[in-house]
Amino acid sequence: MKNSKLKLNANKTEFIIIGTVTQRAKLDGFLSLSVAKTIATALVSSRRDYCNSLLYNTANNDIARLQRVQNCLARVVTRSLRFSSSVPLLKSLHWLPVHYRIIFKICTISYQAPASKQPTYLNSMLTPARNSRELRSTSTNPLYIPRVKTKAGTRAFSVAAPTLWNSLPVSVKSEGNIVSFRRRLKTYLFNAAYPP
Repeated sequence: MKNSKLKLNANKTEFIIIGTVTQRAKLDGFLSLSVAKTIATALVSSRRDYCNSLLYNTANNDIARLQRVQNCLARVVTRSLRFSSSVPLLKSLHWLPVHYRIIFKICTISYQAPASKQPTYLNSMLTPARNSRELRSTSTNPLYIPRVKTKAGTRAFSVAAPTLWNSLPVSVKSEGNIVSFRRRLKTYLFNAAYPP
């Protein structure tokens, strides 16, 4: 049990998503780029993003499989050649890579749970850090990061969410509502994923 890993059933995931992509490719000449992007987001990205926060800190080859699916989707949406580089395509579509999408989802949940006090099981995992001294950093609302002894423990939401939240800049964390928080967070992660 010590060496157990969370394994993604990538073959099934790729089959479900790629099947949708190939169906969409049949409609190529009939859809504009904005409509194709909307369809791709609705049909494929929602399946790719479902429970993806469970993949935080998992093996790189599992993330790479989902990234290949996203790259394929970007090529289909933009009607690019099969072997064209996917980075400029993802950047032009303003899509975060899978790894950053996972971080985006965890940080969004970390923002929403304490504000709405719902769901209680997530809210109970996000406790404010208690400092004995008042420092300037207390205004940044740091969260307590529980200690863990295993690598699997670092993947737990109770550890991953506070770690990611505490790593965000104050300008992102201090947003007053969820819409502006998500906008700032995506911009921050987009700049980290695709440096200028």
